[in-house]
Amino acid sequence: MGWLSLAIWTPIVIGALLLLFGKDSQVNLARWIALLGSIVSFLVTLPLYTGFKLGTADMQFVENVPWIERFNVNYHLGIDGLSVWFVLLTAFITIIVVIAGWEVIQRRVNQYMASFLILSGIMIGVFCALDGVLFYFFFEATLIPMYLIIGVWGGPNRIYAAFKFFLYTLLGSFLMLVGFIYLYAKSGGSFDIAVWQQLPLSSTAQTLLFFALFAAFAVKVPMWPVHTWLPDAHVEAPTGGSIVLAAIMLKLGAYGFVRFSMPILPDASRQWAWLMIALSLIAVIYVGLVALVQKDMKKLVAYSSVAHMGFVTMGFFIFSDLGISGGLIQMIAHGFVSGAMFLCIGVLYDRLHTREIAAYGGVINVMPRFGAFALLFFMANCGLPGTAGFVGEWMVILASVRANFWLGLLLATALISGAGYSLWMFKRVYFGAVTNDNVRKKMPDINWRECTALAVLAIAVLWMGLYPKPMTDVMQASVAKLVQQVSVSKLN
Repeated sequence: MGWLSLAIWTPIVIGALLLLFGKDSQVNLARWIALLGSIVSFLVTLPLYTGFKLGTADMQFVENVPWIERFNVNYHLGIDGLSVWFVLLTAFITIIVVIAGWEVIQRRVNQYMASFLILSGIMIGVFCALDGVLFYFFFEATLIPMYLIIGVWGGPNRIYAAFKFFLYTLLGSFLMLVGFIYLYAKSGGSFDIAVWQQLPLSSTAQTLLFFALFAAFAVKVPMWPVHTWLPDAHVEAPTGGSIVLAAIMLKLGAYGFVRFSMPILPDASRQWAWLMIALSLIAVIYVGLVALVQKDMKKLVAYSSVAHMGFVTMGFFIFSDLGISGGLIQMIAHGFVSGAMFLCIGVLYDRLHTREIAAYGGVINVMPRFGAFALLFFMANCGLPGTAGFVGEWMVILASVRANFWLGLLLATALISGAGYSLWMFKRVYFGAVTNDNVRKKMPDINWRECTALAVLAIAVLWMGLYPKPMTDVMQASVAKLVQQVSVSKLN
């Protein structure tokens, strides 16, 4: 078994065993098995980086085994500079999620932990799949564990939020499946993504396929105006669900654009780039303003995620090395920062059982250690230089200015609203005198478990902000190849 299969199936197998043989009475055992399983799953992904060859855009660690031979469907895996960091990020965030739910989840603990382990392996499969059917299988399979996580362990309106999340993403993906079947027929019976990337297509076919794929990927990002499922899902999801949803699942849609839409449909991508840029600007500017008026902390950060992902799609459809690299870096940075933000909200919620901003105030007086971590993550969310949140946004803004000065100016103004909603929320929740007795009496400072999770994320945010070179070096060759692919017409 290759390293990619180990990365995919290790958490799935451990999760399945925990699901089948775990008992509700053995709560601590389930927690420790989940923690050990998540750590082992992360260690399995490390050789993908240490053994990664720089300077080449070829797929690495390739595995290709016949799966459904009658239809030429293969179990075909591989990674390049566009995907390797997302495999590591997924495994890393799973450890944080297990730690975050250690004491909070008291019922069906083995099922809760198993859901996240299985989800982790499935999401890694999305980033590794080089066969259309295999990609679709993993892409859709992510819905099941997340649906259960929201629907079983979520808040009062969890069923509504879970159904909305499921239906939005499922309906969009049906059109993607239709597009894949067309490409299969057009290519003479191949689901190989590399074959699809060489396939000549008419302008009409490319446009129809572009919007078929757009339906699946835009909902997943999510882009405006199909983003409305995200705030509901975040508000009702448990803390671990929100962390995974923001840190990893939103990246699946953005990854789809660079793996499918741009290299397979270069002419349509260039033709409709104006639409993608317009929708990205609306997400960055308008949704950022919507975040300013939110009273619920989770909703504020959820809208913030939509705005930050707008930078990603903007960077991609500028079609420059700097823009695409900036979009990818922003995806990774958002994984760290948004995960940390939702973890901070979870820490507060565990103590007062409310996410209303007005219910807090002066938290830093009673939780100084926690306040220091929260301040770092809020600054990163604003895009403070020296943190992960700055690097990708700066690269995308710079690429936008090079493409069109006014476009870059509009994008840069969004940083003001980002700082506005982040700092205003921090001021109301953490600063000032303690005006609520519950804050004074029911909010002890973070324990060792919470401190460990926050410290690990803080190190990641600072490391990426101060030294992003390992990430940009890995993706450089693959980004250059993608830019070349999208610049060459495939009209037949």
